[in-house]
Amino acid sequence: MVQHAEALLDTSFAALADTTRRGVLDSLGHADASITELAEKFDMTLTGMKKHVRVLEQAGFVATRKVGRVRTCRLGPRRPDAETAWLERYRQLWAARFDELDQILEEAKQQEIVDGRKKRR
Repeated sequence: MVQHAEALLDTSFAALADTTRRGVLDSLGHADASITELAEKFDMTLTGMKKHVRVLEQAGFVATRKVGRVRTCRLGPRRPDAETAWLERYRQLWAARFDELDQILEEAKQQEIVDGRKKRR
């Protein structure tokens, strides 16, 4: 089960790592589009866009449907809940570490003030 979850995260983050694929998701969040429309919007070849869509489809973020010669893309059935949870754990970890750092810096600042008063006397 853990290996499956890790593989899912790997697939998802690999899909989301590319700026074009993130742009495709943003675009499909507003309206469904054909692969041709997406290729034109991102100024790339049809073959290039098909590859991007395939990666997003494998991750479950995009679903396609072919009607005649037109393949229409829409947001897929999978929500990025596992990815959000993973990111949230690390956000909390970093927030806690920065809070600790803030406390150390504040203590150092207070010590500096005390030391400065001792030197003036």
